[in-house]
Amino acid sequence: VHRLVTYIFVYEDLISLTCGAIIIWYFAGSFEKNVGTVKHCFFTAAFAVLTAVLYLLLETVVSRLGEVEDAKGFMPVAFATLGVSTTRSRMKRALVWGFRIPVVLVPWFMLCMAWFIPHSSLLSNLCGLLAGEAYGLGYCFCLDIPESVASKLDEMFPFSLLRRIPGLRYIPGTLAERRASESS
Repeated sequence: VHRLVTYIFVYEDLISLTCGAIIIWYFAGSFEKNVGTVKHCFFTAAFAVLTAVLYLLLETVVSRLGEVEDAKGFMPVAFATLGVSTTRSRMKRALVWGFRIPVVLVPWFMLCMAWFIPHSSLLSNLCGLLAGEAYGLGYCFCLDIPESVASKLDEMFPFSLLRRIPGLRYIPGTLAERRASESS
């Protein structure tokens, strides 16, 4: 059961670790700015488990067609956060390498690009994207944390400790606090 979450910490080489770090920094960082640190931590674990369960269900079917790469690395969770961000985005088009494409196609374009990252599992990335889009479209509404709960968790350990670390940007759990911290 512990492998439902720990697979996100497994990397086979420095190239996949570097690519994973860039994806985490870019996509998961923007997701954290939108939801706050507490919710981001919760969604990281939730998306990791959802992706792993979906991967296990689909792997049995897909493995009959060909060899399937094991799920590993943070990339599936980053695809889940990207899926949420694009389904809930107000933007209609995005600029990707000089081309304007519909925002809903951005994660699918990125999924094709991730196929070229060494030791990257296309199936696990696809499962992450599907889990994120399902949440973004409202099919997993049970995962929503009320802002009052997020505000209370902001004051508890380890989040209270994270707030005090100099140089670390902590994003509050409530929308009003996030707006106040952005304006300051």
